[in-house]
Amino acid sequence: MKIHAVVLVVLAVCVLAIPNCSCRAERPTGTFSIVAYDSLTGELGVAVQSKAFGVGAAVAWAEAGVGAIATQAQTNQSFGPRGLEMLKDGLGSGEVLDLLLGADPGKENRQIGIIDACGTPVNFTGSGCLVWAGGVTGTGYACQGNILASEEVVTSMAKAFEETQGELAERLLEALVAAQAAGGDKRGMQSAALLVVRPSEDYPEYNYRYVDLRVEDHTDPINELIRVYRIHEKSDLLFAHTRYVAYYDSTGKTDLADRERKVVGGMLKRALAKETDDADLLNGLAWFCGTADMFLDEALVAAERAVALEPEAAYILDTLAEVQFRLGMIDEAIATGEKAAELDPESTYYQEQLDRFKAAR
Repeated sequence: MKIHAVVLVVLAVCVLAIPNCSCRAERPTGTFSIVAYDSLTGELGVAVQSKAFGVGAAVAWAEAGVGAIATQAQTNQSFGPRGLEMLKDGLGSGEVLDLLLGADPGKENRQIGIIDACGTPVNFTGSGCLVWAGGVTGTGYACQGNILASEEVVTSMAKAFEETQGELAERLLEALVAAQAAGGDKRGMQSAALLVVRPSEDYPEYNYRYVDLRVEDHTDPINELIRVYRIHEKSDLLFAHTRYVAYYDSTGKTDLADRERKVVGGMLKRALAKETDDADLLNGLAWFCGTADMFLDEALVAAERAVALEPEAAYILDTLAEVQFRLGMIDEAIATGEKAAELDPESTYYQEQLDRFKAAR
């Protein structure tokens, strides 16, 4: 018992001797990232890749209407929440950067990129960051990285972001692809993340997580992130776009509503070009485009493919009938609607649809 007591005392002394600021030594972490802003949608985002496990949880921080922050190198994770609070209080990105660094004795080992809700970008690379380390800023974005193959990594990232069209998430992903093609993190690849936030009063969850995807440990994390994003795109994002169309239509912002519709149309055309065998994806895209009276010819092809994949699904047949009806193919819509009603005879909805088609004839 005396021996056990002595051991416990020694362990207690050792624990007390550990500095309060950290329970383990900080180590340098090579990372490249981009923070960016979309002036049309108000979206803010961060995309990042590193030869380190779970980079997204440490580096990427964002809140709609506030800003986006990437904190890396010998990462001071407190820069994320503290920086967002300062931005929320009305400080600009430059002021926030100065305040964060001014209170950090380890600032020369830090790297940080910030963009505020006005789209003003800033970044900082401490003199202690391992080479190659640095960054560039441009209209609506800031790119930064450390332990990189060369400066070309961040310049290629910036160029890709500037030249890519479409949604912010797409542009951020293309920036990561370009950075890796230029050499990326000189140690290799392991994890990647994509975080995008978007203003919404009706759906406040989008203010914090419109797109929030992470690949924690993978031999090809960027392409894996893109693969996961495509899955997210055809489910949660498709649903989100329909919500924004309804919101923009109700508030008279027809130009933004049309932009959302075109995004979905682009998704539909990509799905058809790849000849996907995902019946639910084809059905969802066909229904949205059909009921929005857009891309009706493509919607018809998608609905027909979905029915070929799932011929006994009443809800998929109903989509095909709706698209046929919108195209003026009344007899075909009735025939398809009858099949849907036969498969689910207890549904009043399918019978109401059928009555509607017949009334038009």
